[in-house]
Amino acid sequence: MREFGYERATDVPGAVALRGADGGTSYLGGGTNLVDLMKSGVERPALLVDVRELPLDRVEVTEDGGLRIGATVTNSDLAVHPEVRRRYPMLAEALLAGASGQLRNMATVGGNLLQRTRCGYFADTSAPCNKRVPGSGCPAIAGEHHNHAILGASTHCVATHPSDMAVPLAALDAVVSYETVDGPGELPLADFYLPVGDTPHLETALPPGALITHVTVGPAPVAAVSHYRKVRERASYAFAIGSVAAALAVRGGVVEEVRLALGAVASRPWRARAAERALTGGPATAEAFAAAADAELAAAKPLPDNAYKVTLTRNLIVSELTRLAEESAR
Repeated sequence: MREFGYERATDVPGAVALRGADGGTSYLGGGTNLVDLMKSGVERPALLVDVRELPLDRVEVTEDGGLRIGATVTNSDLAVHPEVRRRYPMLAEALLAGASGQLRNMATVGGNLLQRTRCGYFADTSAPCNKRVPGSGCPAIAGEHHNHAILGASTHCVATHPSDMAVPLAALDAVVSYETVDGPGELPLADFYLPVGDTPHLETALPPGALITHVTVGPAPVAAVSHYRKVRERASYAFAIGSVAAALAVRGGVVEEVRLALGAVASRPWRARAAERALTGGPATAEAFAAAADAELAAAKPLPDNAYKVTLTRNLIVSELTRLAEESAR
């Protein structure tokens, strides 16, 4: 790890001023991803601006009945917050499915959203990688790609986004608030992550130097009956090979509302809008759930070693929606 400067910010304007638009400066929250990348030489900031002491560590109920979540709230604290567990159980379950208890105690909400890909080629500075060195190529396409993308990828990158938390946030239409030297701004999570295209090194739509301050989720009564399910290659402390965040409201056997997002299938949390459209107003049956999953996965373009994800994701969608339909009927 090369030498770097360190500054501890005590207020949001001060943090933003310290970083400015300098690409050689990074914000430091829990450091659970950034520090690892610094050790491997992938990230090489000249200055770290520590934001852990900023007054952004609260979860507040908004006037309309949603939640406003501070960017430095830890994953552990958010997972056990009574309003999160009551209003948005799939978010609590996703947080508890991520990493280990020790890491959740350090990891922050803002940092979780900004995690870099865990593709092995990205982490290996001796290998080409378009995310790390634009134009150098994507060796995963012809190489190791068993846990890579089946949706929304390109010939320039097939990596997946690693966050569990971001999946239910996508289903909940979360909004990310940020601060820059030019003032505040906000981005719906649907617009926060950029499509891969031919610029996979550009991952978010945040302006240069922006500091995430809050994440807001609106009132969503449907989310009171919701779940997050994660499949991984070992029982704990592993990234997903497939996941689903689902919420379902059924009345008289008919789907009134459904929220569905997928993880570990794309470079960003994948909102399953085709499946939602297929389900809304239709019967809450296993056959309908399977047809909706097929409608969503019709766009999948798997590689030779990750085609299993199509079947896995289909089964996840059907099983979780069936589970929710049964719970709604009780």
